[in-house]
Amino acid sequence: MNTTTNQQIYRENEKVCKIIDRVMRQVFGDEATRLIYHYLESNYSIRRDEIAIKIDLFAKGLEDFLKSGAYVIERKILEDIYSSYGLLRRIELEKLRESDFPSQVKLLMRKA
Repeated sequence: MNTTTNQQIYRENEKVCKIIDRVMRQVFGDEATRLIYHYLESNYSIRRDEIAIKIDLFAKGLEDFLKSGAYVIERKILEDIYSSYGLLRRIELEKLRESDFPSQVKLLMRKA
C-alpha cells in the first residue's frame, strides 16, 4: 500500500471513531461513555482510537455490555456515518439486523 492509501485509511478510521464517540456521548453522557470504553479496553483490548479497525470486536463488546440496547446505538452510529458521507440509507437501516452492523461500517469505509 502506498502512503496516500495509508493516510486515507487512517483518516477514514479516525472519522468513524469520532462519529462513534460523538453518538455514545450524546446517548450516554461523558461518564457512562468512559465506563463503556473502560469495559471494552479491559474485556476486548480495544482502545477508543481502534474501534473502526476492530469494529467486529467493538460490536460484540457493545452487545455484551448493553445487551439488546446495543442495537439502538448501532443504528444511530450507522445513521450518523451514512449522513457524514452524504448518504441517507434509511431503507437499509430499517432492514438492519444486529449482526449486520460491523459489515455495514466496513462497507461504508471501503466506499469512502
